[in-house]
Amino acid sequence: MYIYLDVIWLLNFFFDALLLLLTAFILKRKIVKWRIMVGAFIGSLLVLLVVSPFADYGSHPVTKLLFSITIVGVAFGYKRLRYFLQGLLTFYFTTFMIGGGMIGVHYFLEFEVAVFDGVLLTKSNEFGNPISWGFVLLGFPVVWYFSKNRIADIETKKIFYDQIVEVTVQIDDVTLQAKGLIDSGNQLFDPITKSPVMILDVKKFESFFPEGLIEQSKNMKFLTSDYTSKPHIWESRVRIIPYRGVGQEHQFLLAIKPDRIVISQNKEDHLVKKGLLALNHTTLSSDGEYDCIVHPKMLVSSSIPSAS
Repeated sequence: MYIYLDVIWLLNFFFDALLLLLTAFILKRKIVKWRIMVGAFIGSLLVLLVVSPFADYGSHPVTKLLFSITIVGVAFGYKRLRYFLQGLLTFYFTTFMIGGGMIGVHYFLEFEVAVFDGVLLTKSNEFGNPISWGFVLLGFPVVWYFSKNRIADIETKKIFYDQIVEVTVQIDDVTLQAKGLIDSGNQLFDPITKSPVMILDVKKFESFFPEGLIEQSKNMKFLTSDYTSKPHIWESRVRIIPYRGVGQEHQFLLAIKPDRIVISQNKEDHLVKKGLLALNHTTLSSDGEYDCIVHPKMLVSSSIPSAS
């Protein structure tokens, strides 16, 4: 049997480099190309050590640990112990994640399906069936790319959900509970009182509002044609908010002045000093992850957090 040591070494060099790049991506570390290359080169030397007369030492866990410490130290440097350990543990995490993904895909593709006495059975060809280098060469970049994108998706979701708050709106004896998204793009103010405006997906809460108010919010001409709309008890709360969308002419939103708005963020309740609730009839979140768009000024101008 022939062992193409140069090919194995080259593959390990590239794999170590990709693992270091993924580690840097997860930790948001600055990527210094020459450091990554040198670190990967040091890691690839372990292959040469394993096939040398010192193979027993090369395969020992302590030797592998020392190589890992050297690789991470060269690739990312040492600033403080926490910084270094974070890099080392994340490097191991990426290694196990990619390796586990490769093994999982391999044995997934190796399963056979058979029918025995009317029962559907699955079995692997051989548990010890080795993963071919061709499979590794093709599968490693795919698993690496998949892992990188999944980590990016998780990070994006985390940032997104950090902006999700619980909103409680009270109007007379009506209380609305909604999930709100804090959006810096929402810069709507009442032109008269300068109160910040929260935009509510009213389709989810139509049953809480008077029918006449819903009609007015759907067609703003009802505000000047009282005979076409039904009177309602919240008429004194109605406000008209002008706004302009991208590529659109000036338009108007119907808003109401609630008695109380409480925004819960990070287990703290913020009582909004002043604010309006605009009724919107278009879907704000296609996934239903939030029901309203919260004006950032509502948190800035809120009173001291207090449990409610």
